[in-house]
Amino acid sequence: MQLEDYFDFLTPEDIRVKGTPIGIEHILYEYIHRGKTPEEVSQQFHTVTLEHVYATILYYLQNKETIGKYVDDWLEYTIKAQAEFDRNPPPFVAKVLH
Repeated sequence: MQLEDYFDFLTPEDIRVKGTPIGIEHILYEYIHRGKTPEEVSQQFHTVTLEHVYATILYYLQNKETIGKYVDDWLEYTIKAQAEFDRNPPPFVAKVLH
């Protein structure tokens, strides 16, 4: 089995753990930025096995520049999206907040 066989490459901006809805960015965020162990990450995402987590980490380590940029781009997008949501919440959210 090739390492890439663990993943579904839907688009260059959407790589998921094969057979799950989980993007590799979520696993790597928990591992890299939150310092969780692979065991903790696999417990957090119930559709992902410990093998999947290790495969994701290994894929990142073998492609550190490309996958590091992938995760950084995702983080930048989510921060901007959250800021936009906070500035202009949907009407139903604004109603609940006020």
